[in-house]
Amino acid sequence: MASKFRKKKDQGTPGISTASLPDIVFMLLFFFMVATVMRDTDKLVQVNLPYASQVQKLEKKQLISNIFVGVPMKRYQGKYGKEPRIQLNDKFGSVNDIQPFILAERNARREELRPLMITSIKADKDVSMGIITDIKEKLREVNALKVNYAAKKGDVSQNMK
Repeated sequence: MASKFRKKKDQGTPGISTASLPDIVFMLLFFFMVATVMRDTDKLVQVNLPYASQVQKLEKKQLISNIFVGVPMKRYQGKYGKEPRIQLNDKFGSVNDIQPFILAERNARREELRPLMITSIKADKDVSMGIITDIKEKLREVNALKVNYAAKKGDVSQNMK
């Protein structure tokens, strides 16, 4: 009489299940979509920041409005020349465009965040103080009194080079 139950011979290791693979791929995709920060403005002007001995990093980037001041990039010099220009977001502007720019930036923020807004001036170290003074006056007129001057950490004597 033959036995009903036979021992199975060793058939090797079973295959790896790929049933959860789409879930893992989706979780990774979602993570990178949330964690990646896209660059919000293209540089139209060359900015070589001056050096400062005491530098603090600004924490809340969503509260910062950037004003860039410098010589236009080479591809724009044919149209805009080689004199320092002001960049507001992704376009060139003048001193008179600063007030509407700041007001539009304020209106884009929630009401409770508006008093916390900071205007960051990122000016090339070779830009004359006259342009910076004009920008500051226009900022005062729209009551944008929190102003940050961007700089690189280093020895101040490097600014003379």
